[in-house]
Amino acid sequence: MNNADAPVRDASGSDARRPGELQTLLDEGTRAVVDNGDLRTGRDRFERAYRIAESVGEERSMAAAALGFGGLWVHEHRTVAGSVLLESQIRRALELLDPESSLALRLRIRLAGEGDYRNSDNTAILALLEQARARQNPMARAEALSLAHHCLIGPEHGALRRELAAELVAESFRTSRRSDLLMGLLWQTVDMFLDGDSHAERCLAELRGLLAEQDHLAVGFVVSAMDVMLAVRAGRLDEAEALAGACTERGIAAGDVNATVWQAAQLVTIRWYQGRVVELVPLLSEMVNSPTLSAVDDHALAALAVATVTAGDRRKAVSALATLCGRDLGDLPRSSSWMVTMHGVAEAAYLLDDTATAARVYELLSPYGHLPIVGSLAVACFGSAHHALGVAALTMGDVDRAVTHLRDAVQQNLALAHWPAVTASWDRLAVALVRAGRQEEADAVRREMAAAAEEAAAAPPQKDGHGGTDPHGEDGRGQPAAFCTRLGRKWRIGFGGRSVLVEHSVGMLHLLVLIANPRQEIRSVDLVAGLTTLNEAAERTALSGQPVLDRVAAQEYRNRLARLRTELDEFQAADDHERAAVAQVEHDWLMSQLAGATGLSGRARRFPEGEERSRVAVSKAIRRALDRIAAADPVIGEHLRHAVHTGVRCSYWPA
Repeated sequence: MNNADAPVRDASGSDARRPGELQTLLDEGTRAVVDNGDLRTGRDRFERAYRIAESVGEERSMAAAALGFGGLWVHEHRTVAGSVLLESQIRRALELLDPESSLALRLRIRLAGEGDYRNSDNTAILALLEQARARQNPMARAEALSLAHHCLIGPEHGALRRELAAELVAESFRTSRRSDLLMGLLWQTVDMFLDGDSHAERCLAELRGLLAEQDHLAVGFVVSAMDVMLAVRAGRLDEAEALAGACTERGIAAGDVNATVWQAAQLVTIRWYQGRVVELVPLLSEMVNSPTLSAVDDHALAALAVATVTAGDRRKAVSALATLCGRDLGDLPRSSSWMVTMHGVAEAAYLLDDTATAARVYELLSPYGHLPIVGSLAVACFGSAHHALGVAALTMGDVDRAVTHLRDAVQQNLALAHWPAVTASWDRLAVALVRAGRQEEADAVRREMAAAAEEAAAAPPQKDGHGGTDPHGEDGRGQPAAFCTRLGRKWRIGFGGRSVLVEHSVGMLHLLVLIANPRQEIRSVDLVAGLTTLNEAAERTALSGQPVLDRVAAQEYRNRLARLRTELDEFQAADDHERAAVAQVEHDWLMSQLAGATGLSGRARRFPEGEERSRVAVSKAIRRALDRIAAADPVIGEHLRHAVHTGVRCSYWPA
């Protein structure tokens, strides 16, 4: 191997004319990136080395520093300033080098990769890969293979990607760089997940084994992100959320720009399957304009459209969808997030009854129905693409085609062992069957959903990722239980990893108290009398060690009122009249609820007609609430119908 073909750490040589600091910085930068996957330290050392090399006119050291500053991936430098700095360094070094040298070829490869990725293209990088192959230069070939693979991450290039990854593994034995082997195995693992290959986790296990021998921060960060995706597939959503936090910390330690971006994407996936995507409106509103978001990543805008329409803000959802569609939805770049974006667009179009957009999604996504919807480097998965195709067909009014796609989605999701996606596809399949006039089949699907939920509920309690158990998933005795929490003017109620939003009603207040106090009998007359009576009952039962009722009823209202008053002050100080008006509406509504439960003196209103009228009123109110819940989610509704008992005394028995 001649000096031009030497690794980065040797590319600058040992010429005595170079200051000792320059060589030290180049060596430290190479160790950081190549050996340790420490991208932050690498960027720092290579940037400093470039400045010194430029000042003393060391063109080969400038080239080595510019190459190292690019890092392992394409588009590591997301900001305008960062990307311009990288490309200016590369172009300046190229001006000074012999254009036929190996270093010049490697610089052109990096420059082509950066440009092709941003332009959602691959022409330039593949042409330079052929040049590297012809030159028989292991370093140039390895770098071209890895960068080309990254530029081909869209759904249409699966076969070519797998060829490149296999070639990179072989090339790693010629470069003798451990990072090339790790990257080759990582790309193979990513490809297998993107293709829905049943052996993907075998490849992941091999990669884990290498990392166990010697860690590599950047590759390990991607592996930890895959762990989050696999936990979601398994339905361990609370564990997935804890793993997402640990993954973010690892990404920050590695200096990877995707650390917080991936965490947001993971949270979108988790909340999606929890039925809580509406909670992400503030996060997504900020994320769509984040400078750390890739220039070819549109999934956040699609998720925002879904979240805002779910929250009732149709105008903002329509705007987000229109921004995505532009002149034509087909103009969106086929990046690693394209399939996830199409999934979100299909869902938003369904919720907005946008048949034109649904038809375009169906047309664009149809060639990829056999693939799972996997985001980025296998960091998030929304199950089979047939689900999105079925939702699009349902929006278009083609219910028979929707049924076919959704049945296929169920089968593919079962093969992926993606249990939340199985349930989601079952749910939409039942809707499609009802619209097709096939009520008996829809009922059969819902019975299957309910049976699956019971089976999941009977499984050992899921962990929270820190050795504890899900506080909203058990009843205090280790048994799976429902949960009910306030969310603005609605309620979020869930069971077995599922949750839905339902409108407020008196019956929801009663359910809140019963669910928060499992296996405890509560008199109907106390439920009807209102929140203050519940407080008094709480004081009486607290002495006997029973659960305190005011924590889950009146106190929750009063805590929310206190927060609303603070928010109102902040919004008014900022002249944010729109948000202040929204907060004022909720404030007034909560005040009316508390006032309705108490008399002028603040004492509870008594229900004058006695226990029989109380029993009838509570039973009817709870039944109406259960009907709404069952309509929104048959699985949760079925559980509550069996577990909630009404009468003179009411109770919730989760198992």
